Amino acid sequence: MKTRFSPAAALLAVLLALLVSAADAPPGMALFPTKPPPPINVRTYGAKGDRTTKDTVVFQRALDDCAKAGGGELLVPAGNYLCGSLTMGANTTLRLEKDAYITESSDPADYPVMQARFEGEITNCRRSLIYAEKADHLAILGPGGFYASSALCNSNRNPRSPEVIETVSCDDVRFEGFSLQYDQPAANQRQQMWCIHPTFCTNVVARNLFVRSQLSVGDGLDLDSCSKVLVDNCDITSGDDAIGLKSGRGLAALLLAKPSVDVTIQNCKLNSLQGSAVAFGSELSGGLRNINITHCTLSGRQSALHFKSRGDRGGVLDNISADGLIIENTPICLFLDLLNAGTATADPVTASPDKWTLLRNLSFRNINVNNAQTFISGDKVSPDRPIQGFTVANISGTCREGIILSNAEKASFGDIRFTGFTGNIAVLTNVSGTGIDTLGSPAPKAPGL
Repeated sequence: MKTRFSPAAALLAVLLALLVSAADAPPGMALFPTKPPPPINVRTYGAKGDRTTKDTVVFQRALDDCAKAGGGELLVPAGNYLCGSLTMGANTTLRLEKDAYITESSDPADYPVMQARFEGEITNCRRSLIYAEKADHLAILGPGGFYASSALCNSNRNPRSPEVIETVSCDDVRFEGFSLQYDQPAANQRQQMWCIHPTFCTNVVARNLFVRSQLSVGDGLDLDSCSKVLVDNCDITSGDDAIGLKSGRGLAALLLAKPSVDVTIQNCKLNSLQGSAVAFGSELSGGLRNINITHCTLSGRQSALHFKSRGDRGGVLDNISADGLIIENTPICLFLDLLNAGTATADPVTASPDKWTLLRNLSFRNINVNNAQTFISGDKVSPDRPIQGFTVANISGTCREGIILSNAEKASFGDIRFTGFTGNIAVLTNVSGTGIDTLGSPAPKAPGL
């Protein structure tokens, strides 16, 4: 006699089998794994890689084929590929092998004009060399890299010159293991352009990057209204700010309320030739929150850590911490510059005190300073919106002037050990909190200072 199964029993048997197979599968493996398509080699599409022939059309065709297939990997073997603007789709990896470089064409016609955010406002911009918008699960991987063209950047505005890499409204973005270098500028060139600029992106990883630029506007990495970001083991020397934390400027950005939030910067070497190693702003109207900088070496011609804003920005910066830093060869270690930094906006925040940027819950601990002029320059803070919570603890090294700070409540100072003073150890105005009486007199001068 044959045993018969009802449809319900058959379905139950299938579900039980699936559960068993799922239990046996390694962690992270999909229940129905699909084999990814093999990488596409850009050479098979006819790319020359001779730095003379423009390979833009070939690269774009290969990237479009990845997008049509639902994703894939574009493999770039050794060579020097001259390209204009390229767009990436979702689920796409651009992998630059050893000695593989994409060189930015210096012809502005290779970069279509579009609307994008730059310096905190939506404006006319030439599309970047590598551009992606609303394209999730992206990766740009080394060990190859990019050569950017200074010749594109003589006139950076109206429209903005192309950035090198720009991702907008993307989730799960990975930049890893590649280099990005601007060419040597001509004598009459004064500007370059931002190198890497994620905007409105989530789950961003920037790891093991080597970035070099020389001139103004040549920011290394600008995180613009991004969340859940890890920057790890990056070596950035930039003409302007090495890393910029931004969230738009003016009333529109304040109302949009898209902060840069949950950002960790760790194990990095950050140097600015004209600006700051890490800049908070000046486009920060949407706010910055939960920013942690740890175990980094910082130096900058202007400052190491720069909080910069003005009386038309507004914005709240909350829970910003720096721990385990080495700060060296800089005039100012921590610069609080909130009164008149940056360009005035056409859409200002006018209501007082909201027009002033609020700093709240700032913490600076376990910092070693070498060859600095001033540890904290913080007298450019509005009394209408004083700092709320400001901790400085376990600071040591050589510094000619200590702490200049105005308009702060709930401040805390402890274990500050400097040598090499030629000025004041502390000049505090309208500052309340704990440990103020421990600042005392300057420590003994270091030999030779």
